[in-house]
Amino acid sequence: MQGKLTSAFHSEKQWLRRAPLPRGYTDYLGRKLFLFLLTVQGLGAFALITLGVILKKFGAAPNVMSPLIRHETARAGTKLAPMFAFIALALGFLVIGQTVSVLARFGATNCIGTVMVTVIVRELGPLLAAVLLLARVGTANVIELGTARALGEVEALEALGIDPVHYLIVPRVIGMTAGTFSLTVYLILGALGSGYLFAFLQNVPLTPGDYFKELAGSLSWLDFALLALKSIAFGFFISIVTCYHGLAQPVRLEEISRVTVRAVSQGIVVCILIDALFILLYLVA
Repeated sequence: MQGKLTSAFHSEKQWLRRAPLPRGYTDYLGRKLFLFLLTVQGLGAFALITLGVILKKFGAAPNVMSPLIRHETARAGTKLAPMFAFIALALGFLVIGQTVSVLARFGATNCIGTVMVTVIVRELGPLLAAVLLLARVGTANVIELGTARALGEVEALEALGIDPVHYLIVPRVIGMTAGTFSLTVYLILGALGSGYLFAFLQNVPLTPGDYFKELAGSLSWLDFALLALKSIAFGFFISIVTCYHGLAQPVRLEEISRVTVRAVSQGIVVCILIDALFILLYLVA
């Protein structure tokens, strides 16, 4: 039943995309709005199915699932540590080092903590980590799952009595969620440390104790809680978007590149919407 509904949604979306352009601009907007609602419906249903499988089959087949989860966590975490170290150095130089230098020049070093927490901890760090993971791991998810779907490997798993969502999706969702959280913390800490290093090389009159005291004074328990929730939300939803486009929709091999571009575009939109939601939470709190 689930496969029939997915095929029906896919057929409707393909018909809408390949239909001739409407004469009226209102019809064109209506078609785009309908496509958007179908995409939201499909992503929501896929997210609920994935959550249901995680809760229902938690702890099932540990000898099979544990290595898969460790592999996906390493791919979305430890294997990306060198790249994130370089990004943290670049971020510390481009943003923090220059900001600290400018604030010290105008005698506003007491604002350093507030600026760093707002720019790096709350906004730029989590969003940049999510976008990098989307580009690096999310695209791999779409290509791998889309290829498996196109070659009939998913149907083979179902014929063997193996749940494709449990075997293919759950490890990727858990791995990307854990990887996004850990790499976000890694990126923020690296950027804050390298930022002071570059400021020190520019002879900024600010001791390490004063620098970290300003940071600690500007942080609150709410920052830590919302940072954890935001990074987990980023990891979960970008994995859902990429896995949905790779597995939930039947594709041909020649369509995988187009589907990958669409998945990355929608993933970026989802990240921006989540970030906007957390901005509202910061303002309300």
